[in-house]
Amino acid sequence: MNDMTTGAMAVPSPHPSPTSGEGANVMPQAINALFALPFADLMFQAQTVHRANFDPNRVQLSTLLSIKTGGCSEDCGYCPQAARYDTGVENQGLLNLDDVLVAAKAAKAAGASRFCMGAAWRGPKQRDLDPVLDMVRAVRALGLETCATLGMLKDGQAEQLKEAGLDYYNHNLDTAPEFYGDIITTRQYQDRLDTLERVRQADLHVCCGGIVGMGESRTQRAGLIAQLASLDPQPESVPINLLVQVEGTPLAGAEALDPLEFVRTIAVARICMPQSFVRLSAGRQQMSDAVQALCFLAGANSIFYGEKLLTTGNPEWERDQRLFDSLGLIAL
Repeated sequence: MNDMTTGAMAVPSPHPSPTSGEGANVMPQAINALFALPFADLMFQAQTVHRANFDPNRVQLSTLLSIKTGGCSEDCGYCPQAARYDTGVENQGLLNLDDVLVAAKAAKAAGASRFCMGAAWRGPKQRDLDPVLDMVRAVRALGLETCATLGMLKDGQAEQLKEAGLDYYNHNLDTAPEFYGDIITTRQYQDRLDTLERVRQADLHVCCGGIVGMGESRTQRAGLIAQLASLDPQPESVPINLLVQVEGTPLAGAEALDPLEFVRTIAVARICMPQSFVRLSAGRQQMSDAVQALCFLAGANSIFYGEKLLTTGNPEWERDQRLFDSLGLIAL
């Protein structure tokens, strides 16, 4: 069925819970139908949804700092920080507060409004969490929004982060449930959902997305979007990562995802999560300016800004500024 007022294909609302019976079956089919639209129709629908909810020319800038690098016990097939893979990433203990503040001040001076701190842990012990709480307080005092990604949280830890002033907690679903076991075996999908529930119960904003280009099918990409869109409420931030292949990880040598398929993924995420910030995350360094421009047209309105994302490269500030200038984009 076509909506004759917009020219967009009408699809069932992508909001039912994954356990809501018929709705759980309809939603992935509807999302698959979005992926299958002619490219121009999909882009038109995504841009229509985007303009109904956001200023299409404003983009939120975040900076991500690795505050503890390497040595992770997990076996995520994409991650160069897993201890079991030989990727050349050197283990680094938790940064001291002064170093974090230097990075946060530089990020703010460069235009970032959110500062994200990532630590390569399966989950933090209390002795790990205590200094991170000090970092959150100090970065928040600079006037920046704060985000942390520390792995799985135990009962009470999300509340401590909230009390310290944390705004967002990042915990990605990574991929669809049916493909998850091909990528990670050291934790279950439910573990991720449990941490997200703890984050919501603590009244923190959720940053939750995934990675595409790991060898998943289009149907599995649709399954990831379905899971994200089923979170209630939907995530405030949805980072969509394009796999950065790192020599030494199991996914090194995976077939590269077609750039236009990545743009389609951004567009489908925008349509299914109309009020979320959809963030271009890992993989931007490998994208042409033209592909990134299409992603912004498809509804992406947030990027990671700065020359490094944890351990992988990111476009230099100057390149991003040139791109923003050429597209008429303004930082939030």
